[in-house]
Amino acid sequence: MKQNFDGEIQELATVIRTLSTKKQVIEFLEGILTPKELQEISQRLQIVKRLKKGETQRQIAADLGVGVATITRGSKEIQNGKFIYV
Repeated sequence: MKQNFDGEIQELATVIRTLSTKKQVIEFLEGILTPKELQEISQRLQIVKRLKKGETQRQIAADLGVGVATITRGSKEIQNGKFIYV
């Protein structure tokens, strides 16, 4: 995701950091994302949490109805040191 989006990502992170309540975060996310995008992001969070608990990729894929490739991507990001705060 390095296609000159660094500035935009920095700005998005700055805006998100200004939100101080769960309600503000939800309203922001519902305003900026489509319902499908919001569902996909929420689902990816569940994938990461379940991977970190030690659940198998196949079980997660079956439970959530997503492809194993989606689960594998999350697994690789965990291996690369991402999601330490999840």
